[in-house]
Amino acid sequence: MVNYRKQDMGRHTLNGNPPIEITLRRSARARRLSLRVSRLDGRVTLTMPNHAPECEGIDFLRSRESWLRGHLSEVAPVRMVRVGGMLPFEGHELPIVTGDGGRVRLADGYVFVPHGKPVGPTTKGLLRQKARDALVCASDHYAAEVNRRYERISLRDTRSRWGSCSSAGNLMYCWRLIMAPPDILRYVAAHEVAHLVEMNHSAAFWSVVEELFPDYERCRLWLRDNGDQLHRISFDD
Repeated sequence: MVNYRKQDMGRHTLNGNPPIEITLRRSARARRLSLRVSRLDGRVTLTMPNHAPECEGIDFLRSRESWLRGHLSEVAPVRMVRVGGMLPFEGHELPIVTGDGGRVRLADGYVFVPHGKPVGPTTKGLLRQKARDALVCASDHYAAEVNRRYERISLRDTRSRWGSCSSAGNLMYCWRLIMAPPDILRYVAAHEVAHLVEMNHSAAFWSVVEELFPDYERCRLWLRDNGDQLHRISFDD
């Protein structure tokens, strides 16, 4: 028999081998129970209508346990950034090693992390800086191509989108793009800069994208098929 216990506010555990942590959410817009497994990190979310009793959610989880475990078995494990491991950078897997000096650095195909420094945060900081440099360069290039000006660039660790362009001309990018091959990063920059011309996804917009980046379809497919792997890399120590 499967036991089900409440862990804390909004969190539940479906016991078994292994136990499954579940986030419980109530939504005024939900009309039925729904269960979602994230492809990125295996997070499980049960969404319930506000009026639904908790026991109904428990019964629903029990009835869907086989389906849930099957989907979780298909989710690739999280990759932890550690000395002795590998770090993706511009489409290449670079070994992480300890090195001398006070700063993390890239050299000779390696990532050198200073002795005693936390590996995850230091390498994350390095990637963010490299991403900013590359995305500013690409955005400047494509903005000049369409003779438009953007206001500013910000970096975030977004899961739902790789970039965005606001009506005010502010560009936002996911810094994890620096781990992908360089043409993938450039495509996303071209895509967002194209929104400075067409603030939509109309045929006219895609014509601008194609003019800026003719090979955009291949890069869109790469992100669809491989993008979730970038989100499975954890920089937590």
